[in-house]
Amino acid sequence: MKVVILAGGFGTRISEESYLKPKPMIEIGNMPMLWHIMKIYSHYGFNDFIVCCGYKSLMIKQYFASYYLQRSDITFDFSNNNEMTVHSNVAEPWRVTLADTGINTMTGGRVKRVRDYIGGESFMLTYGDGVSDVDINKLLEFHKSHGKAATLTAVSVSQKFGVIDIKSDNSISSFREKSNSDGSKINAGFMVLEPTVIDYIDDDATVLEKTPLEALANENQLMSYIHDGFWQCMDTQRDKLLLEKYWESGNAPWAVWNKG
Repeated sequence: MKVVILAGGFGTRISEESYLKPKPMIEIGNMPMLWHIMKIYSHYGFNDFIVCCGYKSLMIKQYFASYYLQRSDITFDFSNNNEMTVHSNVAEPWRVTLADTGINTMTGGRVKRVRDYIGGESFMLTYGDGVSDVDINKLLEFHKSHGKAATLTAVSVSQKFGVIDIKSDNSISSFREKSNSDGSKINAGFMVLEPTVIDYIDDDATVLEKTPLEALANENQLMSYIHDGFWQCMDTQRDKLLLEKYWESGNAPWAVWNKG
C-alpha cells in the first residue's frame, strides 16, 4: 500500500525556518521532519511513498537524490577511473516518488494530482508536519473492518485545528472548523482512504478537509480511529523546540523504530 505525504505548503506559521526550506525539511535531531514520518510508516512495513511537493520542491528532490550517499560509507578512487566503492549501506528500503503538485495547490488538489501514481488501490495519507506513535497496522485493520471510504486518526489536543464530531460507533457525523466552545478531537492525519475519495476532489483549489471530508461525513463514509497516545505537529517554532526536546531525551515517543 502506498503512503502519500502532503509536503507542499508554505509553512507560514514557522516562517523563522520555512523561508529557507519546505516545512517537512525542517530538522528534528538533524533529520528532516519528513524522514521521521517515513520512518514511522517504514517500521510497520510500508515503504512505498508518494511525496506531494510544492514550495521549494527542488530541496526535497535534492535531499533524496543524495540520500544513498549520505547514509553510506563510500570510497572514491580517482586514480582508478573514478571508481566508487560502497562499504556499508544503512539507507532504508524506500521507494520514493516526488511529485511536483504546484506551489498554490490545496491539500485536496495535491492528492488528485498524484492519482495516477496511487493507482486504483487503497492508500494512506498524512501531513508532512506531524508525528505520532499510532500503530499503523491497527489503523489499517480498523479501516478494513468497517468497509467505509475513509478513516482518519483522531486525537485530543488543545483546539487550534478543525474538529470532528464522533458518534458512538466511531463514525464521524460532521467535519468542521473549530469554535471557541470546542473540546473535541481533531484530525491528526494518518488516514487510510479508498481511491473513490479522490472523486470528491474537484481541482487544485479543493481543500481536502472541507468539501471532500465534509461530504464523506454527511454520507456516513468517514470513520475515526481513536488514538490516545502521542501526537504532535510542528506548526510553530515552539512546536519544533518541543519535538527537539523529546528527541534529545533519547526517548522520542514517535520513534517507534527504536523501540524494538
